[in-house]
This record gives sequence, C-alpha cells and structure tokens, in this order.
Amino acid sequence: MSRLTARGFTLIEVLVAMAVFGVLTILAYMALGQTLNNAEQLTERMERLQAIQRTMRYLSNDLAAASPRPVRSELGDTYLPAVMVSAANDFALAVTHGGWNNPAGLPRSTQQRSVYLLEDDKLFRVYYTVLDATYSNDAISTQILDGVESLEFRLVQDSGETSTQWPPLNAQGASGQRLRPRAVEIVLTLEGEGEIRRIIEVAS
Repeated sequence: MSRLTARGFTLIEVLVAMAVFGVLTILAYMALGQTLNNAEQLTERMERLQAIQRTMRYLSNDLAAASPRPVRSELGDTYLPAVMVSAANDFALAVTHGGWNNPAGLPRSTQQRSVYLLEDDKLFRVYYTVLDATYSNDAISTQILDGVESLEFRLVQDSGETSTQWPPLNAQGASGQRLRPRAVEIVLTLEGEGEIRRIIEVAS
C-alpha cells in the first residue's frame, strides 16, 4: 500500500506568488488613480462649461430684455443711459433690463440695473435692489467667470450701423439716454477656449 506524503510550497514559489500579487496590486492602484484623475478632470471641465453657459445666459437675458429706462447717478445730479458700453468706463457693460422676478411680492421694481465688471481676468455681475441707487445702497456682486481675456460688444443701431460703444457718438446727450440697440453681438474671449460669439436681438 503506497504512502502519501504532504508537500508544501517552496520558498521560491512563495516569493514568486508574492511578486505577482505585488505587481497586480500596483497595476490596480495605477488604474484606480488614473480613473479618479480622469473623473476629476471631467468634473472640472463640466463646471467650466456650466460657468461659461451661465455667463452667456446672464448676458443674453439682460441684453434681450434691455429697458429704455435711464438711472440716476449715485450722487443724484445726473442720469446715466439705459445701456452703457464704453472703453472709458471701469465696466464692460451697464444695462437696465426687465425680467427680475418678484415671487415674494416685495415692494420693488421688476426692472434691474446690472453691471458687468472685468477685473484681473475675472468677470463680475453687480446689481442693486433699487434702480436709482445711492451711496447708501449696497451693491450685490457675484463672480460669474474667471480666465476672461476680454469681453466686447458690437451694438447694432436702427440704421444698421455697428458701434462698439453705447450710446453711439451720433446719439449723445439726453436723446441717447433711452436709446437701445437693435441687436448686440457678444464677443467673449477666454483663456484656453478662444472666442465665443453670440448675437442677441433686443426686444422692442
């Protein structure tokens, strides 16, 4: 009758198995790390695209609903045009517009004055809770986009001529304070994205 003998793993076999397990573990961690890195990059990209879309929506909605309502300056001694675009200003755009929802029924206008400021490659949207703001009214400022190289506007007059400032030179003074463009081309240049253009028709 034959006798069976138990045989264990040799030291070489154990070392080889450990080495194979170690290599597989490293490969698994590398794959997991790459997956997490790709997911993070995808999340950042999605957030960037959402910020760009939100910015264009703000600009488009505010310009499309532009109102011919000038506002008083903070000192109250002069009026500012309903729509203002000029390289001489500290802001890219100032516009009085409708469409400010009031679901709570607060005692305020449904029109709003929005100002777009470009500072250190960051775009801010600033507004007040009143149209004719004074120094006692606090502005509400929100950064809506970063990495902005430039924000330009090409505004179409009733004659069909295009101007890069508003009111146009041929409509300065009191006559131009209520003037609105017929359409506006927004040219937003972003770092790493290039130019984004959109043409907005202003409601009559």
